[in-house]
Amino acid sequence: MANTPSASAPTAAPSTLHLSAPGSDLSVDLPIVDGAIRANDLRKVPTEDGGLLSYDPAFLNTASCRSAITYIDGDAGILRYRGYPIEQLAGKASFLEVAWLLRHGELPTQPEYDSWVHDITYHTYVHENVKTFLQGFRYDAHPMSMLCSTVAALSSFYPSAKNIYDPEERNLAIIRLIAKLPTLAAFAYRHIKGLPFVYPDNDLSYVDNFLSMVARMTEPRYEARPVFTRATEILFILHADHEQNCSTNAVRAVGSSHVDPFSAIAAGIAALYGPLHGGANEAVLRMIQDIGHVKNVPAFIDEVKGGKSGRLMGFGHRVYKSYDPRARIVKALADEVFAEVGVDKDLEIALELERIALSDDYFMSRKLYPNVDFYTGLIYRSMKFPMDFFTVLFAIARTAGWLAQWEEMLLDKEQKIARPRQIYTGPGERPYTGSLVY
Repeated sequence: MANTPSASAPTAAPSTLHLSAPGSDLSVDLPIVDGAIRANDLRKVPTEDGGLLSYDPAFLNTASCRSAITYIDGDAGILRYRGYPIEQLAGKASFLEVAWLLRHGELPTQPEYDSWVHDITYHTYVHENVKTFLQGFRYDAHPMSMLCSTVAALSSFYPSAKNIYDPEERNLAIIRLIAKLPTLAAFAYRHIKGLPFVYPDNDLSYVDNFLSMVARMTEPRYEARPVFTRATEILFILHADHEQNCSTNAVRAVGSSHVDPFSAIAAGIAALYGPLHGGANEAVLRMIQDIGHVKNVPAFIDEVKGGKSGRLMGFGHRVYKSYDPRARIVKALADEVFAEVGVDKDLEIALELERIALSDDYFMSRKLYPNVDFYTGLIYRSMKFPMDFFTVLFAIARTAGWLAQWEEMLLDKEQKIARPRQIYTGPGERPYTGSLVY
């Protein structure tokens, strides 16, 4: 049987972790740096299968990288981009300013910002063949499938993007991705609706240009409602990055193979597609629709508490153990939007769900506070976006964070191609005794 190590720590704050293996004279001191030990150092402790491994399904307590981009304190409800509190950036900065910040680590100067906006605006158009590619999808194709496929296809239009260690090529690919994601998303929307594609209007801002490509009909110039422009800008900022989540981990893992950035971002979109990640706000709206009426909320809450009605979608978070700081911002934003467009029964249900859950010891003791997904779906629906398009909106915003994380991974000399270990649980060697006749 393999030796099982035991750990002991001195009474003072340790700078090393002392490990010893029972039945063995061996003991090792593993350095603790930034509150972590290097998992590879565990191999100094012998076992029958070689060196000791750490076992951490779903990376619940494993740091896979060092990152200077996003800081989260889940217990305190803190989210910062490059040190700037999300509460200060949302509503004050523009999305493209935040995209620059995430990548470069500092806010842009005016000349840097003007050049950044100009370059992104210049690259909003896509090759006409992309339209042909999109038209090959059925009218009822899910827009996330369309977006994932077309982003991956862009790598065939820009083969030089695989020169990832050429700073100019890398910069150009990043600009192209941030510029073209809204265009691809809007084209997918129009294809599903059976409407002609609307080309970018490069006299408009990044957000207004996207809303124009989505909603413009016969008017010579589309003018979005200011409350919708403001809501989209803020939601894009809130969704721009969120540390090492599922999709960011996917981008880093796939990017570690040194594939081109279009393919790496397509991997992030595929990960975001899942209902446990980017699809969560859609799940909130479906839950609200299933409840049907505000009078049904108490019975629904009782069913959740009794384990008869699944999860209370939009409450609780893997990271935040207090109120999600983004949720506070979105709640105030929802109040602004619905003050203009009106309150409907779904919003009444959402408000009652929040009121009951935040006053019920069952949810409070479990730290199940509203998260950012709780209100975003309601805001997007008020803007007439269909439910299956919500995650596409998420992907447009998150592309800025994915690219910052991808480039940081690429330039980190400690990073190698991602290749986790496993604990084998299958049978030992056995002979093949097949008796099939071919």
